[in-house]
Amino acid sequence: MYNVLLVDDEELDLEGMKRFIPWSELGMEVKGSVNNALSACEIIEKEPIDILVSDVNMPYMSGLELARVALERKPNMRIIFVSGYQEFSYVQQALSLKAYNYVLKPMNDSELVSSLLKVKRDLDEESKQREVEMAYEEMIPIVKSDILIRLLERDEHGDNESLSKLYHSFGYGQMNWPIRVAVMELDNLPWKQGGFISQRKMSRIFLEQLFEAIGSFGMIPYCKLSTQRVALLLEERHAGAMVKKLCDAVQSHLPASITTGLGEPVHEAEQLQMSYRQAIEAVEGKMFLGKGNVIRYEDVSTEPGMVDARMLDERMNTLLKAMEEYELVKICDETDKLFGSISGLRSRFTVQNMSSYMIWKLDQHLSSVNEDLFELLGMEIQHLDILMQFETVSDIRSWFIHRIFEISERLYEKSNSKDGKFIRSVISHMKERMSENITIKDMAQHFSFSPSHIGFLIKEKSGSTFNELLVQLRMEKACELLKQPGIKIYEVADRVGYRYLPYFSRQFKEKFGMTPMEYRKRES
Repeated sequence: MYNVLLVDDEELDLEGMKRFIPWSELGMEVKGSVNNALSACEIIEKEPIDILVSDVNMPYMSGLELARVALERKPNMRIIFVSGYQEFSYVQQALSLKAYNYVLKPMNDSELVSSLLKVKRDLDEESKQREVEMAYEEMIPIVKSDILIRLLERDEHGDNESLSKLYHSFGYGQMNWPIRVAVMELDNLPWKQGGFISQRKMSRIFLEQLFEAIGSFGMIPYCKLSTQRVALLLEERHAGAMVKKLCDAVQSHLPASITTGLGEPVHEAEQLQMSYRQAIEAVEGKMFLGKGNVIRYEDVSTEPGMVDARMLDERMNTLLKAMEEYELVKICDETDKLFGSISGLRSRFTVQNMSSYMIWKLDQHLSSVNEDLFELLGMEIQHLDILMQFETVSDIRSWFIHRIFEISERLYEKSNSKDGKFIRSVISHMKERMSENITIKDMAQHFSFSPSHIGFLIKEKSGSTFNELLVQLRMEKACELLKQPGIKIYEVADRVGYRYLPYFSRQFKEKFGMTPMEYRKRES
């Protein structure tokens, strides 16, 4: 709806324009109708007027003078003159003010309507152009982020020359080299003083506050890697100070720590991929060096007594599976193997951090099956301080295996309850039909419930919606299949029910923070 101001010292003409022109049909609204230019100036000052329809010859201040004042205040205002004068000088001045029309009195309504329609078409076109420009402006950060991701994760056989040109076209090349790639990651906190905060909410706050802080410090190239990771390009001379400023700005809104990994400084865009990989390795070094720190690749690569992260993950996953299946002997064996792999460490600090990592993995696993670590153990967060007080790895092992036994027994009891059997049946049926386009209607028909009722039961008994549970099972199965090198990624996607490969890749990355190909490479 466009706002119109009518100005004419002839009351009858003014009333006629106001009453007999179909303003609403034209998509316009009369914001004011006054009989002198001075009153018109006051309205223009207060209201966002788009179209001025004014008489030319008025006392005290002419319509031509009014138009000049109006255009000074709002250069894009459209003007239509109405007048009983047809002298060339009036018309000439009107044209100099870029008026849309000069309508002579006695006025024909259709002529004024025709002029108004012309103005409306022009305003509509201008509005569309603004929308296009705004959309373009909104897309620029997304495009810049995508280009940076492609540059950091680029394929050696891809069109790297075009990528480098795009990189320089957005001004990234104007940075002062050398540059370090930094990867900032929100640390997972399975327990928090003052109550549990969902990881999703924590991630949202982390990203919002970090992006706001980055914007306030000027042009820092960045891209979102996952809901908990962001990569940045930082000039070497300011890298440490900038990371501290960003962390301080974000952590003032978060009850969680942030770990930053810094790759080695590089001197050209083609080397950024190497610095990026180093930054990833550095940030993952928090497993041994502690969370909430700035970890340089130089520190990780020279740290003595490091344990291979993949081997540690594999042994933890095997232990967790034994715990879930209530295999007590296997729990003992896997715990011995796990602690045997870290027995060679000679740093108490590193062992304590690895103990915290194992607890974190345990909590993450329990969360994925909608269980709460502290509820299962019947303990408070402060009880975990004992991990920092143990003097030997043997003491930590004894405490850890005791807790694993306790959790395994609780899970076994719950799984054999009526609710547990129902959810197991649901999960079993989902796994059997995972490669199909299974819907909640199919589940309802199989279990003889209405779709709404079985949806309610699944949510109540498992803590997840039908779709959340199905996606979780599909992602778990995808991880198993990706570890088998003989199966192509599109075959993995098809086996877990995804017919559109890009959607599978996007959902996998959202879940695990890496693409299926990156996961396969890591596991191999």
